[in-house]
Amino acid sequence: MDIELQYGLRGKKKQQWVDFLAQADLEADENVDSTVLVWDADRLAATGSRKGNLLKCIAVSKDYQGQGLTATVLTQLRQDAFADGHKHLFLYTKPKNLLQFQSLFFYPVVQTAQVLLMEDKPQGITRFLDGFTPVKTDGRIGALVMNCNPFTLGHRHVIETAAKECDHVYVFVLSEEQPPFPAADRLQLVKEGTEDLLNVTVLPTGPYLISSATFPTYFLKDREQAATAQCNLDIALFCRYYIPKFGITHRYVGSEPASALTNAYNCALKAQLPIAVVEIPRLEADGVPISASTVRSLMGTGQIEKIRTLVPPTTFAYLEKHL
Repeated sequence: MDIELQYGLRGKKKQQWVDFLAQADLEADENVDSTVLVWDADRLAATGSRKGNLLKCIAVSKDYQGQGLTATVLTQLRQDAFADGHKHLFLYTKPKNLLQFQSLFFYPVVQTAQVLLMEDKPQGITRFLDGFTPVKTDGRIGALVMNCNPFTLGHRHVIETAAKECDHVYVFVLSEEQPPFPAADRLQLVKEGTEDLLNVTVLPTGPYLISSATFPTYFLKDREQAATAQCNLDIALFCRYYIPKFGITHRYVGSEPASALTNAYNCALKAQLPIAVVEIPRLEADGVPISASTVRSLMGTGQIEKIRTLVPPTTFAYLEKHL
């Protein structure tokens, strides 16, 4: 067997890879940093890819199963990820593959009927959440999960409303990197923009709560159900870990009149969460809901002054400094 590590597949090898994954009932996901190919002469026997700290598209030919090739692929991907600075790895797979990946030192985080999320650190999510000390209160505890790319007055309105109705509020800001604002900057902008709300705690999600931008769909037969699968996994994770850890009694969301996907997510939260879900009408400017996408659009066209009425002063100061 020959092992090859590729950074960007092209030509004949790319087509062989695409066809190989199709035979394994997987869709080729080209959004990867590197791909491992295991060859038996000119025949592809196994493969696996990596995007950042996420392993994906792992498959072994039926003719070569039982020969330890999954372990071979994972070893190469682990070495490549470590060389790229990633020391904590994740993978999504079908629930039926639990025992296979457990034997290769991946540990389950949460699963639904369609999807299993695993990581290479035992009890990694528990250890991550142990780094936070919940506020002790028997009252109403609110929670919001936000991207804030960047933090706007619309975000502030939902948080402030929750803060008025709750004894304490946790705002979880997605930690995944999404341009144009670095995750660390987004987190800091939310902290600065809410520092006057004394019963609000702003925390990073770490690598656990996810967005549709990073959720892989390559192993789902019904691609149209990918958003639902991602939503269900996110809800299961929130229920299992976040609600008991922080004593959350209410989940707050902003209404999403312009996004069918986010509106469907809000509906799923209302249907599945064992706690109350409170939907807050979006704050408007000149009759139009304030959104981060509007701010990014104005940034792109250089209309900086028009942003001033859409974001807190702390966010505007940041934009002036960096733009």
